[in-house]
Amino acid sequence: MYTLLILVEFFVALILIAIILMQASKGGGLAGSFGGANIGTMFGVRRTSDFLSKSTTILATVFLVLALFINIFVLPTGERTEQSVIQSVPPRTALPPTAPAENTPPPQR
Repeated sequence: MYTLLILVEFFVALILIAIILMQASKGGGLAGSFGGANIGTMFGVRRTSDFLSKSTTILATVFLVLALFINIFVLPTGERTEQSVIQSVPPRTALPPTAPAENTPPPQR
């Protein structure tokens, strides 16, 4: 179930990217590279703009709702039996202070 929802999320993201790039920007932008300049002949310029903006809104909503659904309902809950690496390290114990060795010469000045 998780893998299927992630794949759907991935394809929604790809379609959303394509639709955003097809929209005509003020300076032309990338719309001409992906056929955005000629897409107006299919529906008409005004209807194409409306179609692309509505599609962007719908796909962005689907993307966000699906991401929230996956994170809230599909991901496993916090019931873990494993401990993290940090938790598995035994606590440090204080070492007793070491006395200086008697055979060491005094520091020279």
